[in-house]
Amino acid sequence: MDSPLTRATWLERERTHQERADSLTAAHRDRAARGEKHPVWDFLFTYYSYKPAQLRRWHPGAGVELSDASDRRSWRWYSPGTTADGAVPDAAAFAREKSDLAGLIERMLRRTASRPGQFGCFGLHEWAMVYRADDHRHPVPLRLGQAGTDEVVESHDLRCTHFDAFRFFTADAVPRNRTALTRDEQSLFEQPGCLHAGMDLYKWAVKLGPLVPGELLLDAFELARDIRLLDMQAAPYDLADWGVVPVPIETADGKAEYVRQQRGFAERGARLRGALLHAWLGESRPTALAAETVGA
Repeated sequence: MDSPLTRATWLERERTHQERADSLTAAHRDRAARGEKHPVWDFLFTYYSYKPAQLRRWHPGAGVELSDASDRRSWRWYSPGTTADGAVPDAAAFAREKSDLAGLIERMLRRTASRPGQFGCFGLHEWAMVYRADDHRHPVPLRLGQAGTDEVVESHDLRCTHFDAFRFFTADAVPRNRTALTRDEQSLFEQPGCLHAGMDLYKWAVKLGPLVPGELLLDAFELARDIRLLDMQAAPYDLADWGVVPVPIETADGKAEYVRQQRGFAERGARLRGALLHAWLGESRPTALAAETVGA
């Protein structure tokens, strides 16, 4: 076990973390103060309903003891450390209190990591969400108009593997997907090439709370932010007023650019997925899923 972090050390890490978090959320906080909406970036704080203040809160990660941190002993999922006033994030306490959530997160992380990435969806989930629809999720025009958008959907094979995208498909789009996805079977289909599986690493990091080092939490947020941009660049919406340059997946060049970026995000996501499991459970700690054979 590593030596406890001195108070001076962990306070400096906390300060650096807070400065980085403030920088990452500054534009959103400024818009919120003015009551302005943004069709791209608000998603990071509405769909993922975590406030900027949650990103500012630094933790050292599971099993990392903080010296002179008696105040943190009252924080959720912290336990007394080995020193007189030490405190340490406790993975076992989390597992006892949140056993269902712990099992879900581990299944999602391990099973997703166990599969090869799929790179043939071309971001068509956003197109399927407006297919043959009079009302759209975002109050902005469609780049190709409704008829042109519908034609793109009809000329492609829908291959969505992420339930939380699939559940927003229009009724006419649902039967066009290769697979009928359900919440109960979500972990059976999640795969690392999916943009939303990469964005969800931020969600899992927040839910694990103090078991995830603050630096890793912000890395996951940055990945979600970067993926969100591509998600909207490849969407059917005309977002020129917000400075968003489209990646036109209805063309061969657009598809190639989408896949190029998608592969890069999958690589970043794989590294973060492994880092989350290591920070939370450690490489040598046995888990219920460690020896499980998971299906595609």
